[in-house]
Amino acid sequence: MTADTFPKLLDRNARERGPRPAIREKYLGIWQTFSWSETRAEVETIAHGLAASGVQRGDRIAIVGDNRPNLYWSMVAAQALGAIPVPVYQDSGASELAYVLQHAEVSFAVSEDQEQIDKLLEVQETTPGLKTFVYCDPRGMREYEQDFIHSLDEIKQAGKKHKAANAGFYDAEVARGRGSDIATFLYTSGTTGNPKGVVLTYDNLISMSEMSVELEHIRDDEETLAYLPMAWVGDCLFSIGQCYVAGFCANCPESQETFLTDLKEIGPTYFFAPPRIFENILTSVNVRMQDSGRTKQRLFRYFMGHAKKVGVKILQKEKVGLGDRFKYWLGEFFVYGPLKNTLGMSRVRRVYTAGEAIGPDIFDFYRSIGLNMKQLYGQTEASVFVTLQPDNEVYADTVGKACPGVELRVDPDSREVLYRSEGVFKEYYKNEEETRKTKTEDGWVHTGDAGFIDHNGHLKIIDRAKDVGVLNNGSMFAPKYLENKLKFFPFIQEAVTFGAGRDHSAAMISIDMDAVGNWAERNNVSYASYRELAAKPEVYEEIRRNIEQVNADLAEDSELSGAQIARFALLHKELDADDGELTRTRKVRRKFINERYDAVIDALYGSQSKVHCEVETTFEDGRKGVSAADIAIMDAKLAGGAPLAKAG
Repeated sequence: MTADTFPKLLDRNARERGPRPAIREKYLGIWQTFSWSETRAEVETIAHGLAASGVQRGDRIAIVGDNRPNLYWSMVAAQALGAIPVPVYQDSGASELAYVLQHAEVSFAVSEDQEQIDKLLEVQETTPGLKTFVYCDPRGMREYEQDFIHSLDEIKQAGKKHKAANAGFYDAEVARGRGSDIATFLYTSGTTGNPKGVVLTYDNLISMSEMSVELEHIRDDEETLAYLPMAWVGDCLFSIGQCYVAGFCANCPESQETFLTDLKEIGPTYFFAPPRIFENILTSVNVRMQDSGRTKQRLFRYFMGHAKKVGVKILQKEKVGLGDRFKYWLGEFFVYGPLKNTLGMSRVRRVYTAGEAIGPDIFDFYRSIGLNMKQLYGQTEASVFVTLQPDNEVYADTVGKACPGVELRVDPDSREVLYRSEGVFKEYYKNEEETRKTKTEDGWVHTGDAGFIDHNGHLKIIDRAKDVGVLNNGSMFAPKYLENKLKFFPFIQEAVTFGAGRDHSAAMISIDMDAVGNWAERNNVSYASYRELAAKPEVYEEIRRNIEQVNADLAEDSELSGAQIARFALLHKELDADDGELTRTRKVRRKFINERYDAVIDALYGSQSKVHCEVETTFEDGRKGVSAADIAIMDAKLAGGAPLAKAG
């Protein structure tokens, strides 16, 4: 039997790798390991239980929660029956959750815990097709007596009875599956409107998994950390697709709060993270170094300066003098090695980043200390892989070459990137119009990203095609490029830039509370809240210096030198997905922000030095309130002898 579905791949791994670890979970501080044989047994039991609960071929089953073996098993169990799992972002608000459940016509939901059950109950009235809830963690569930709410243990008990009465049922259902069947619905982040349900088949996901495993020599003894949202295509491909194809072990951290500790304990050999994770890690490194003694700080600065000079060359096996190699070896002993160990990356053989562009300085930092970090470019609609940087052909400003089996081209007029491959999605669920706009009849997909292919055959992404604009001085304006350069600095958590059709670029910035708060304590700057800290003149001065460093870098770029940032404001609150300002994958919702912060944007292009801003905000307990403050507007010096832009 051809292993063309995930349940069939699971059967193969159980036969060939039975006692080897398939998945781990840290629970109450202890790592628990499940072999491929145990995983297969759990999936079979849950599948029987789902069947006993009425799940049939074609039904949609929501999966809601953090990365947990039980949730992964439930996904594959649903697939074994021919049902379609629909993972949902675990931090989705009730309205976001309701939209996906309604649109996907979900009838059954498997959730992690009480928090997710409460959200499901909240949206139940508006999602009449949702009939059955299942929870994995029993804590707090004792008083829930509704007859449609069941524990996963109850489902498993029903599964054991169903199995005893229906010998051969599971194997027959798995055998019915085909590679052309729908494997999952994955919903896009929805930066410009409601999320779209991307329909992916097993052929899509398995072909891209097999290609990438072969291309990158991924082995069955790899260790990865399964911590990214299960609703994101990257987790689907890395934690299920590649995991099942190659047969390696995925590790589920105890919580997002313990992520860095769990990363260090596992010491993965294969690690993927979006730029935001690497930015956060680098910020924590900088904060800890600022807290260390002067000797350590001098040692760190000295060897990191040397790593910046020769580290990337050594990694790429370029010619480096013996003296510099010896000095780098000392740096590995005193700084780089201990740093990688602290980060949990001592055993990493390959590190990938994608999701959005990573700042060149951040990228070079990790590569300079010996981590083989590479960028890839992909989409949900591509089953992740479109391009990938080959070893020894890694450049900070590209996202690599087309992967094997992927055709790539750039529209000469619009600069839009298009691709075609076996991973291309089947359709957008219940959205023929958007499917036709995105996917041509002969299989080419419009990415919506502007870019070009350089002389090395590498793809360079400029920005979202619709976001790239022109300033009144004729310079190209690429907002995401500017924002990524700003977010390299540890004090800047998020940035939104403006400039298309304007006389100059401007920026709204959310500070990083941890990094700025740590700095404030060391410099005797008192504050009582985020809003108060962001308004401090001393903080404004630090951010101004960061922006002027970005301007100095832009001055050396012929295409973007005219897009330097002339004015900026520090927001009185963090940009938040719960407030609709970011997507669940932390992409900026530009249209929403332009409307919400119109007064601040007008002030950035006016003559005033202060503006009053009031916005609705969502508290942790779900209550709504208003966050208000007087926000200062500050000028930044332009580099290259350019004068300050005139206000208004």
